[in-house]
Amino acid sequence: MERYDQLYRLYGEFDTATLRDYRRFVDILPPMDSRVALDHWDEANRELETREDAIGEAFPTAGETLADVAAHATREQAFTALDLFTKYGREVKVLVLDVDETLRSAGNTDNEIPRETLHLLTEFHESGTPIVVCTGQTLENVKGFAIQGMGNEMVHSGELSIVYEAGTGVFTPGHGPDTKQLLYEDLDSEIRSVFDRVRSRVLTEAPDAVRRNCHLQGNEFNVTLKPNFETGSDRAREVIDEALVHELDLLGGAIAEELDIETAEPGTWTRSYYAGRDPEIRDVLEAGGGTVDEGGTDVPGEVREVLERIDVAYYEADAAEIGSLELNKVVGVEAAFDVLGVEDPFAVMMGDSKSDLRVMEWLAETGTGIAAAPEHASTDVLEHVRSTDELVFDRGNAAEMLRTVYALNRLAALEG
Repeated sequence: MERYDQLYRLYGEFDTATLRDYRRFVDILPPMDSRVALDHWDEANRELETREDAIGEAFPTAGETLADVAAHATREQAFTALDLFTKYGREVKVLVLDVDETLRSAGNTDNEIPRETLHLLTEFHESGTPIVVCTGQTLENVKGFAIQGMGNEMVHSGELSIVYEAGTGVFTPGHGPDTKQLLYEDLDSEIRSVFDRVRSRVLTEAPDAVRRNCHLQGNEFNVTLKPNFETGSDRAREVIDEALVHELDLLGGAIAEELDIETAEPGTWTRSYYAGRDPEIRDVLEAGGGTVDEGGTDVPGEVREVLERIDVAYYEADAAEIGSLELNKVVGVEAAFDVLGVEDPFAVMMGDSKSDLRVMEWLAETGTGIAAAPEHASTDVLEHVRSTDELVFDRGNAAEMLRTVYALNRLAALEG
């Protein structure tokens, strides 16, 4: 109970809100090329040090750490951090972070990672905590914004890994021959051939509305159609719904060709199979007037064996994607941990989608981490997060969760 008593006293006796304001000003708004700005920054920095010193003197054995916790975390965040340490008895050794709608949000941060979030990631990096960026984006896209936001030095430090295209590849600069791992090359020729067939036809054989209003994301392996309209808009929803149906039918045809099966409507196999496994896909098909056998009883056994290895993902008004179930974010994260040398990992996974949920569930099943999600995450993600540690943060405010993790690690250090 000693640590809880210390936190009660810390947040009860000291003006920690003002302390955090000074810390945020000093960290996020560094000195600029202006005498007036420099004077304000120096004054704020001196006041920050004075307030931290006062806390240090009040807690002789743990003052420096508690001052740092109070300067970063609110009372609620600090107590959440202590509860997590009491439950797990471990610090977070690695950050696993989704990008879109987690670190940044189209709705709240104009698709930019906020400066406060970037600064906190820098603090974790400087403390020696590896970072795994885990995204469905292409490598070039995520590498570009990572360098722009986090800086070339951090990205090429050897302590940051990028799991891209939801696990088809892993990029970890600074690790020689292990820098880029093409995980999809380990798949057998049958699966790779099916994907090649789908990719080569996904636009050329698409309905006119899909061909004109969608684009094929520049993936190395996954087949992802994205709308040419604003994500989340009605027009994006309409065209992605049609793109999903097109991809399902195309996938059925590609499998039939690969297995040399003659059938007039191979799309009925994929429609019934995936409708029975994903309620969102079923709803899209039914809304379009399609009828499906949700049990998939009409799917031939040899076709089913292939489908059991392929994932079809629907992201409402955002994307329709075909990927490999053998290549997902869990596989990518495991590969990233390996190349980073993360032994006995205890991670925090922050994400919002079905692909992130797989990592969250894996961490929970193996006892190797915790999960956090923004308030607008998918229903399944929120159910998992709320049923474990209830680590839900405001949309566009990943810094809120990162501050909790920072406090957890600082408090864990006191016990080390």
